[in-house]
Formats: sequence, structure tokens, C-alpha cells
Amino acid sequence: MTLLETIKQLPNSPGVYQYFNKEEELLYIGKAKNLSNRVKSYWQFTPDLRANNNLSIRITKMIDQTASMNYILVKSEHDALILENSLIKQLNPKYNILLRDDKTYPYIYIDTTEKYPRFDITRKIIKAEGIEYYGPYSIAARDILNSIYETCKLVQKKSCLKSKKLCLYHQIDKCLGPCELPISKERYQKELDLATSLIKNKKLLIKELVKKMEFYAEEMRFEEAAQLRDRVERISRSEIKSEIDFASDENYDIFVVGNSLKRAVIVRVFMRNGKIISSSHDYININEDFFEDELYFRALLDYYKEQKPPIVAPILLSKEIESQKLMEEHLSNVFERKATISVPKRGKKRDLIDLALLNATELLKKDKKNDVHKITLELQELCNLEKIPSRVEVFDNSHMSGVATVGAMVVYEDGKFIKNSYRTYHLEAKDEYGQMRETLTRRVNSFEKSPPPDLWVLDGGATLLKLAKEILTSNAVNLDVIAISKEKIDAKAHRAKGKANDIIYTKDTIFRLKNSDKRLQWVQNLRDEAHKSAITFHKKTKLRLDQESDLLTLNGISTAKIKKLLAHFGTFEEVKKVTFEEISIVLNKKDAKTIKKFYN
Repeated sequence: MTLLETIKQLPNSPGVYQYFNKEEELLYIGKAKNLSNRVKSYWQFTPDLRANNNLSIRITKMIDQTASMNYILVKSEHDALILENSLIKQLNPKYNILLRDDKTYPYIYIDTTEKYPRFDITRKIIKAEGIEYYGPYSIAARDILNSIYETCKLVQKKSCLKSKKLCLYHQIDKCLGPCELPISKERYQKELDLATSLIKNKKLLIKELVKKMEFYAEEMRFEEAAQLRDRVERISRSEIKSEIDFASDENYDIFVVGNSLKRAVIVRVFMRNGKIISSSHDYININEDFFEDELYFRALLDYYKEQKPPIVAPILLSKEIESQKLMEEHLSNVFERKATISVPKRGKKRDLIDLALLNATELLKKDKKNDVHKITLELQELCNLEKIPSRVEVFDNSHMSGVATVGAMVVYEDGKFIKNSYRTYHLEAKDEYGQMRETLTRRVNSFEKSPPPDLWVLDGGATLLKLAKEILTSNAVNLDVIAISKEKIDAKAHRAKGKANDIIYTKDTIFRLKNSDKRLQWVQNLRDEAHKSAITFHKKTKLRLDQESDLLTLNGISTAKIKKLLAHFGTFEEVKKVTFEEISIVLNKKDAKTIKKFYN
């Protein structure tokens, strides 16, 4: 069916549509209350099928590249919104905006129904009566909580009251000791009131911490003083400085967007009880003529997700956005109460918006001076990448004669390695090609939970690059890929630090840059981190396998038989799972009995 025929027979139903180019690469995913009306609004049909005249430059460019389309019908516009957002995260279409802010911000909470309440941290609603929340905190929630317990004589741990015995916390004057001593409710409440005032007033909390820091410095306890200095810095950094005070208990969640030619920044500000308590921001790479409304829309979807926040606040935006009513309906479902999104024009609410916009402007100025951003921009131009590589995933594999075969993925974003996003894989394939196929396929299968990055970097050459593109195309994922292979000197890989003229492969070109080239050094740094991660995981795996092999040898299974087992089943993990009969076929019944007895 041709594109024109598909468009003409679209139903008047809610759904999600996908545009593809002639190479069948995914260009765009959109939602619609009425598929027929929405899709037809992009096109004019005479004298031939082409982009409508009233479209933006970006959308016109997309329509000009569109050669085919698919669509999925759903029951409602709300269902279309959910499906569209899910597919964008999985497939990373070229012309959609993809946010990767998967953080859930923490709150400090207290259960007031307990006899001796204490503060703790949560990222979701606690299903119980008498819970009070403070937050959300973009950073430093744990720092605030630790400071509270160092300053106020509260029950320090959940398990303290169960012991019914005074412990070290009482001895060092950090707890009143209600586990054993007859502490009155009024006396304990005084400590709670002090803690609550410090949580609500960061200036007061920081003042107390600075006093303690100066005391440690005078006592020449410099390490403890330095720890407090760092904590004060983190707590101070968690919020935008402002003199705006509503002198009331009003709560607001404020979202604004600022942008330059290549980058945008989303700023979130959280006001609680009339005071700004925290803020956060995220940069995102953008194309020319990007659609600001879509960025607002994605920011709201990503922040609130499908989970009701502990504190539901009215939302303030700096401008009206398309589908604002749909977003209100969606968030009302999430919040289990009516959500309100408004755009203040004057007064203190507008002052909040202006303050957030001012900070967005300052963040973009800082970003412009970022050397890493300059290098990634130059790499985009060199390698003809569709996006500036802000978030990058780098892959390498490691093994020793086919034993302890592993894969590693490291993640780099906006100038730093994100250690908690690293992943390692136990692999079954014996050859380098099969190992990379296995590693990349497993990563693609996890895109639903963890969206794709801007760029993949592979430790390898043109063959592995082609493999990666085939895997992505077969899964309809739009993603840039480059590979870097080691320079060969006398048929051996040359790894001299700072001197290796490694080769960069792209889908179109091979680059042999000088070893002094910042772009090459940037890619080498990523590759080396992935290599280090793979080697470290391989060594751990090999050590564990050697220990397991030694134990089997002690139980009468020879090294030759162990190799035979691993050659057949792949890993010791698989050997554990298989049946007595399956092992008997590979070895014999006596050995199978020994092995099953060993593992059981």
C-alpha cells in the first residue's frame, strides 16, 4: 500500500502513527484523538502528495523524508498519549524529543502516629495514616536527614526502640533514649519541632552546620570539618536562591524551558509552604526549529510518570502549551484528584516563573563555555551524526580462550561517566562477532525500561559497526553508531597512551585522526573506560569460575571433563540448571551423580 493510500484510509479513531523514510528508518511518532484528521493536517494532496505550506521548517523537512507510515489504534486519546510516550522512549525517533530523566525525587517523611516518631526518606507514597512529607529534594535529601540526626536527639534507627536498651547513640548524646528511659511526649516533641524547623529552613540548618564545622576546624579535626563543608555545599546547591516569600503555605511545581541554537535546558523549581525548597535542571540537545511545546509536554510526562507524588501541587508554566487540557486530564488520573496547569501573567507567581527563566539563561551561558560540549559538537559534524552525543553508551567484550566470556557497557553523559548506569553481561558466544551481537541485542531488549542514548561507541571495526546498525534497524530504533579500532603496528594493536592513532568508523567514512586530535582522544577515553570495565568483570568472573572448577576437581571431576562440560553447556550457571540425564549424555552417570550432588 502506498503512503497516499494509507493516509486516505486512516480511521477517525484515537491512535499513534509512525513515519518512516525510504530506508525504513523511523522518523517520528505522534498521537492523535482522530488519526485521519491529524495525519492529513501534515499534507496537501494536489497536484501531488507533499508537505503542507503552514508547517514549521523542522516538520516540513520530516514530511519531505517520509516514504511510508504505520499506525496503531487505541481506545482513547489518553491511551494514545501513554503509548506514544512509551514508543518514543524505546525507539528514539529522529524528530521526536527524548528525555532520559528517569530519576524519582526523594522526600523526607515522618509517621506521626508512632509513639516516638522519626524521619526517613521515601520516593513514593507511604500507605498509612499520619504521614507528613517534606520535599521533593533534587539533591542532598540524605545530607539533610543526616544533619537532623546529628543535631537533634531523636530515635536514630528503626531498630532502636525494639532493643529496649540504651545504646551508643544515647551515650554520645544523640538520642534521648526512650527505648529504656521514661521520656515524656512533650520532651520528645521539642526535639521533633527543632528537627522540623531545620528541615523547613535550610538557612537555619546551614548555620548550625557551619558552627559545627568551625568547631571541628578549631579542634584540628580537619577531615570532619571538610566533610561538613562538602555537605553544606550540597545542601546549598539544591535550591535556587530567592527572596520570594509568599508568607503563606502555598505549594507550586514550576517548569520552564530555555534554549540556544543547539541546546535547551529544562528547569524545575519546587515551592513548599511559600518558600522555594529545591530545584533541578537537565540539558537536552535540540535540532533547528525544535518544538518547545513538545519539550514542556515531555518534561511533565517524565517528571510525574504514572505515579502519584507524595505532595500534589498546582503546576506553573511559562507559556501555554499545545494539548495542555489533555495533560491536565492525564495528570488528574495520576494524582487521583484534579490537576491544575496555569500560566501566571503577573504577581508573585509570575515572579517565580521569571526567576526560573533567569536561571535557565544562566545555565545555558555556563553550558556554552563547556569544553566537552564543544568536542561533541565537532564530533557530530565530523561523523555526520544526527544528534549531538550528550548521552553515550560504550561497549566492549572480554574473555580468555573462550572462558569467562563477558560484555560491558559504560555510560557517559554531559562530561562524566555515570557509574550507576554501567551494565555487565555474562555471554555464551565464543567469537567476538557473536559476543557483540549478544551484548547489543540484550541492550536493545532493555530499551523499554531504559531509553536509548544519543550514540553507541563500539570497540571494534567496520564489521561490528555494520552488525550494530542491522540490530537497530531490525528493531526500528533510530540511533547513531560509531566504532573505534586500535591502530596496528607490526600486526599488533598499539595502545601507547596518547600516541595511538586509532581508527574511527562511521556508516559513511573511515577517519584516521592525529593522536593529538581532541575528538579522537574523547572517543579513546570512552573506549578505554569500557575496556577497563570489561576486563575487571572478566577477572572477577574468571576467579569465581576457577574456584568453582577447583571445587569440582576436589570432588573427582577432572579438568578435561570440566572443559567438556563448559564447551557443551556454556557456563557453570547452566550446568547447575540441567538435569542428571543431560550431564550423563556429556560425561557419564557416575560423574553426573557427583556433579548434581555437588550443586545440591
